[in-house]
Amino acid sequence: MRDCAAETLEDVQGRADPRAIAIQRVGVKAVRHPLRISDRDDRVQHSIALCNMYVALPAHLKGTHMSRFLEILNRYPDPLGVRTIAGFLEEVRQRLEAQAARVELRFPYFVNKRAPVSGVESLLDYEVEILADRDASGLQLDLGVMVPVTSLCPCSKSISDYGAHNQRSHVWVRAQLAQTVWIEDLIDVVESVASCQLYGLLKRPDEKFVTEYAYDHPKFVEDMVRDVALRLHKDPRIRRFTVSSENFESIHNHSAYAEIHMDN
Repeated sequence: MRDCAAETLEDVQGRADPRAIAIQRVGVKAVRHPLRISDRDDRVQHSIALCNMYVALPAHLKGTHMSRFLEILNRYPDPLGVRTIAGFLEEVRQRLEAQAARVELRFPYFVNKRAPVSGVESLLDYEVEILADRDASGLQLDLGVMVPVTSLCPCSKSISDYGAHNQRSHVWVRAQLAQTVWIEDLIDVVESVASCQLYGLLKRPDEKFVTEYAYDHPKFVEDMVRDVALRLHKDPRIRRFTVSSENFESIHNHSAYAEIHMDN
């Protein structure tokens, strides 16, 4: 049996490539990995992220070292999040000798919420994205969060003798950051302008409250994205953003949708 450890194995990825075509992103996708993320209160939350990691490959090289992505991810000592992603990417860039590196994280994030009347506590989950690029000029960081809320139709309320149809809406905010913005900051913006926010657990007095609150705060899908955009546009920590809202209509078999892109 050959002793491979005693041999020097060829670095095939390091061969020269005669085609001389650069690749902007090469790496690994759909890596599931335990994640520790710092929250706004400086606590660490544990989650599981779907990770995509890439580097830019220069034209003269045949390939990159895929295993090094996993090595760095498994050995990185700090909780991975908004404040630590720059150091992680720089390590990727240095270890793979690349001009640019990118990481995409998508994971569930939980917030402990208190019901509006009874005060009973429960967890509500949100879907979060962290998209980060680093090259010699610095870091570009985008934070995204999907916030589920209630929307109540203004038209239905206006034309009906009683009642109004409402539905659950998924509001996505994706913001390019100039300074640290917490996941909870974006959640707060969306929930503050919705017809009503959602809760994991409600008692009967809470159900009465959220039903009546939504009725008093009707919102079209267009109202939702405009109201969120107004608040994000005033935030100096954000360079540019996209906000979208999809209403899963309760009286139609289709969704209503609106989207805004803005620079600050």
